[in-house]
Amino acid sequence: MAAYVTLIPLFPLLAALLIGGLHFCRIVDGEAGEKTTARLALTAIGLSVLTALGLLIADLSGQLPDSVSYGTWLRSGTLTIDYTLATGGFNLILASLFSLLLLVAIRFSVNYLHRETGFYRFFFILNLFAAAMLLLVLSGNAVFTFIAWEIAGVCSYWLIAYAYDRPIAAHNATRVFVTNRIGDGGFILAIGLALAWLENADWQTINNSAADLEAGDATLLALSFAVAAFAKSAQIPFTPWLARAMEGPTPSSAIFYGGAMIHAGVFLIIQLQPLFVQAPLAMLLLTVIGALTAIYSHWVGLSQTDIKSSQIFATSAQLGLMFVECGLGFWTLAAWHLCAHAVVRCYLLLTAPSILHNTHGQPIRPVAPALANCRWAFIASLQRGWLEPAMDWLLVKPVLRLAKDVRYIDEHIVDTALGAPAPAIRAVSSLAQWEEQKMGANLDSQEDSFAQGSGLAGKLAQWTAALLNWFEYHFILRGIGRDSIRLGRRLGHAANRFEQLLLQPRYLALFVLITLMVALGYR
Repeated sequence: MAAYVTLIPLFPLLAALLIGGLHFCRIVDGEAGEKTTARLALTAIGLSVLTALGLLIADLSGQLPDSVSYGTWLRSGTLTIDYTLATGGFNLILASLFSLLLLVAIRFSVNYLHRETGFYRFFFILNLFAAAMLLLVLSGNAVFTFIAWEIAGVCSYWLIAYAYDRPIAAHNATRVFVTNRIGDGGFILAIGLALAWLENADWQTINNSAADLEAGDATLLALSFAVAAFAKSAQIPFTPWLARAMEGPTPSSAIFYGGAMIHAGVFLIIQLQPLFVQAPLAMLLLTVIGALTAIYSHWVGLSQTDIKSSQIFATSAQLGLMFVECGLGFWTLAAWHLCAHAVVRCYLLLTAPSILHNTHGQPIRPVAPALANCRWAFIASLQRGWLEPAMDWLLVKPVLRLAKDVRYIDEHIVDTALGAPAPAIRAVSSLAQWEEQKMGANLDSQEDSFAQGSGLAGKLAQWTAALLNWFEYHFILRGIGRDSIRLGRRLGHAANRFEQLLLQPRYLALFVLITLMVALGYR
């Protein structure tokens, strides 16, 4: 039975491919095709739910191993990466829970997005996300977890920019995508360190070998994974991206940022419990960052005026508490907290329109008088602590300035030193000039302006172009006889192709590199 675990992410992946393929071929389109799309999506995620629950029952009765391997994905020397899926424990529990939440969200979306222009696009992305999220929690290997991690992030980007014709939606999607790439850098570093030190990226191997690592190595590895978790679960200083993500449709907000994806960081920390136990500094960082995020989110949430923003800052506050629980060693509490919060928050975001309807006209409960009379605290909360502008000032602006400096050096120093010959398309051959003159065009036929360039490489390209120009002019234009002209024409076309090839940047760079190597050889 353990081998069937791969069907859990496979069913929604097949549904996504079918929906995308059928819509691309216009087999399902318009309002008439919505039923087919809905049935495909619901059937696929329903089969994933049944498979996950069946395996969970078998696991609770002790009939399944901890994991199952489907073979080797990559082998290089002593380094091995296997395609392994977890078939028990917290992984299978989360797979069952997330698949149920995905089923609810997809069913809700069938009516919510009825007659929407992007109906098929939404269900394609949502099913692809379901496959990625289920693979993320079931993967027994850091490499495949990272692949699913990235696919889920791309799906998040697509659905935040669902209304891509709105500039604010496209801008927010880009900000969220770029912010999460910082965490991906930590994840990639952690995978690299695990492969370098342990020659394996299996979660079980990393956890079992954590006690054998030196204290500094274990701390660095844990901190790298912690950065990935902080970014994915919107902890300080990455918290502002979560509010920007609310531009997407309500069902995607509920399942992405209330039910499933937002908890991926906490899940990653819980899965690496043995590693973090060996890294007290990383545990301390989890506690501090989680506490700061919980305080910040609660404080900012007090001044929010729309329901989705209020819900999402409550989400980041709860996530901060989960990190505090992990940092203090309450791993079981953090796991139960994750599961309970995923259910409650997904439900609250899905029912946000109904909550607004049912609470219409009811006054908002006032805050404590001591806080209400503190104007500076209200202004700071309303501005969300100026956290995002501060991060822009500390990180984004220096990078932009560095990019401008590098561009200036490239344009004014590197290009000048290497020489930038004029594009081949601007260097018109004499044969083309002659033919256009016969048609009545008045072109400058001066041979000196055939090609222009700067620097040593540019001058060499210019001299080569001038030589080819002389060959074409004297052999073709002054040739006698039809055969001579025909042969010259072919040679001229060949010369033009060779000239265009010579003027391409990659060959120019290669020529410069060879020249430098020869010069160094003579020295």
